[in-house]
Amino acid sequence: MPKRPSGRAARRGFLLLVGVLLLALGLAGCAVSIEEKNAVNVVTVDGIINPVTARYVERAIGAAEDADAVAVVLRLDTPGGLLDSTRDIVRRINSSRVPVMVYVWPPGGRAASAGTFITMAGHVAAMAPSTNIGAASPVAGSGEDIEGTMGKKVTEDAAAFARTTAEKRGRNAEWADKAVREAVSATESEALELGVIDMVANNLPDLLSKAEGRTVELPQGPVTLRVQDAPIVDNDMTLVERFLLILSDPNIAFILLSLGLTAIAFEFINPGAIFPGVFGAIALLLAFFSLGTLPINWAGVLLIILAFLLFFGELLVAGFGILGIGAVISLILGGLLLTSTNDPEFQVSRWLIYGLAAIVGVFFLMVVSAILRSRRMPAVTGMQALIGRTAVVRSALEPEGQVFLEGERWTATAQDGPVKEGENVIVTGVHGLRLNVRREAAEEEPADSAAADEQSARGQ
Repeated sequence: MPKRPSGRAARRGFLLLVGVLLLALGLAGCAVSIEEKNAVNVVTVDGIINPVTARYVERAIGAAEDADAVAVVLRLDTPGGLLDSTRDIVRRINSSRVPVMVYVWPPGGRAASAGTFITMAGHVAAMAPSTNIGAASPVAGSGEDIEGTMGKKVTEDAAAFARTTAEKRGRNAEWADKAVREAVSATESEALELGVIDMVANNLPDLLSKAEGRTVELPQGPVTLRVQDAPIVDNDMTLVERFLLILSDPNIAFILLSLGLTAIAFEFINPGAIFPGVFGAIALLLAFFSLGTLPINWAGVLLIILAFLLFFGELLVAGFGILGIGAVISLILGGLLLTSTNDPEFQVSRWLIYGLAAIVGVFFLMVVSAILRSRRMPAVTGMQALIGRTAVVRSALEPEGQVFLEGERWTATAQDGPVKEGENVIVTGVHGLRLNVRREAAEEEPADSAAADEQSARGQ
């Protein structure tokens, strides 16, 4: 009969499988090349601006340079994002050896906050009908205005960044300054009239037609755009970039952090399990990557960690539910504060917070508590299950003899003196194939003695 793999071997196999999957994802993410020469490369950014988005834009522009593309069209629809990532994108556009046309698209889209800087940084800036741009005032991670000296420093820095970006492309620097200081916005027609953008285009072919023949300034010198008849190539995100972008969602960050801590706690409660600890470690690593791409309030992260410490404490001490209730409250507050910003794009869903807190609370207070209670119960299988059972003496115990139990004869040793054949005894211990027993009547002696005394009293 083949041997079952040990826990250590199974763990190694699981880790090997995870490594192979991660390697496959890495190879899939690297297997992107643009072979079409003299083409227009289309890059699409739809969502918040974060380190994942910045790396995608930088890679796409680099691929366009390597393929000798005639231009890059950056289709943009964003509510805003991190200023550091925005600066990375603007810096890469400024250093690009290929013209970058930023196109706010689709109709109904926007280039808000960080998107304003990126649009004005483009060698050509265009917007689709029914789009808007602006509202670039910096705010704190919790959504409120930054007060005091720090607020003034951040605002002045962002305003200077907006002005210099607009001036570099010959656009309206005064409006760019107001977009930061006063959070002003403009529709596509207003932006065109104010000199914030270069054109309004109905679609991609219309954009290329209107941009044909324009001269833009690149690091190597002026270049005239020849894009109208160029082939169009989509340079979308790789599988790895899409995966990382999914991780940058605040809801995913909250789920990963909660599940990771739950799995780690389960590993401590039930040591030796193969998967919980490994899964928990991976989930926590992904959670911290996700948190690194978001404007996180770290007080929220600490509250979530505290919640699981309280859950764990509830299982180890008799907290009478107080620690568990405190853990649920701490988990809810942590979720609310994790990304407590006014922008819905950066908020954790309230329903997700309440639902996950309820699920985790029930898991710890009921399921895991049941596991711990079962461990503290006496054994119900194996030799130890015989303790407490009643046996019948088959040969007198003086102090050793034979007893009959569970259809078998056992060698037994009496602990409380000789026991006659036919009497009942209680098993008190098991040592190999030998039982320790005591007379069953010993438990009834006090009651029998009391009855005898009462009878004697009546006789008198």
